[in-house]
Amino acid sequence: MASTSRLATFTVDGATRYGAVRDNGIVDLSARFAQTWPTLREVIADRALLQIAEDAARMSPDYSLDAITWQPPIPTPEKIICIGVNYPDRNAEYKDGQAAPPFPSMFMRTPRSFVGHQTPVVRPRASQQLDYEGEVVIVIGKPGRHIAERDALGHIAAVTLCNEGTIRDWVRHAKFNVTQGKNFDSSGSLGPWLVPYTSEAQIADIALTTRINGEIRQSDRTSRMIFCFRYLISYISTFTTLVPGDVIVTGTPTGAGARFDPPRYLKPGDTIEVEAEGIGVLRNDVADE
Repeated sequence: MASTSRLATFTVDGATRYGAVRDNGIVDLSARFAQTWPTLREVIADRALLQIAEDAARMSPDYSLDAITWQPPIPTPEKIICIGVNYPDRNAEYKDGQAAPPFPSMFMRTPRSFVGHQTPVVRPRASQQLDYEGEVVIVIGKPGRHIAERDALGHIAAVTLCNEGTIRDWVRHAKFNVTQGKNFDSSGSLGPWLVPYTSEAQIADIALTTRINGEIRQSDRTSRMIFCFRYLISYISTFTTLVPGDVIVTGTPTGAGARFDPPRYLKPGDTIEVEAEGIGVLRNDVADE
């Protein structure tokens, strides 16, 4: 059931709504439930994702997919936490001779730095070094602090995908931080939809692939992550309270454009596709600011 449920946030006729995605259109659930749950954040907080997905299965689509503009699935999440260097080959790319780190690297992103599915990601005026990073995303459903690893997966509401677009020369402007290069407006994407989380088997060993203009650039499996989903939730909740709708972007495999010689950065007209088994394909073209 869960693997076929797809819940999205979208804009139509100037209004932002949410609904259930079908192959032949989208069921407008906000038209039916907005008084109870104004956005998918409230649906998640009430642990009602599967309930509304089941209700939608009996409804006909209200809009064709061509009529909507996709938005990032979670509107204005409190936190978007991104994990760096979380696949073994990615650690080796740094060529610093260091073993896998004992703790995860992480940084925050703003909601404004992401667009939705099939919306262009933007190469900024300030740099031509726009790069791609395909990642699996977990969305928190149950709040918690100091969450034990054994309990961590019970705090996941859904999974989705991210192209964690990065402006490479701007992640090196300062001595310690990467914040600037990770937060240019509309430089990355989230989506296309939320798939409700039901069991560890759904995410434990799935293939993650990134394609640029149809060419596979990144390919790995979540079972190979240095820091697993359980650990990430437990570790993050040590220093901050996780709340419903929080987004955790869990790391990218080797093969980003910066690692080629010469680097292969994104340019206007390129198409980025991030795909993961059981989740779907997040697709964006590239445009100049």
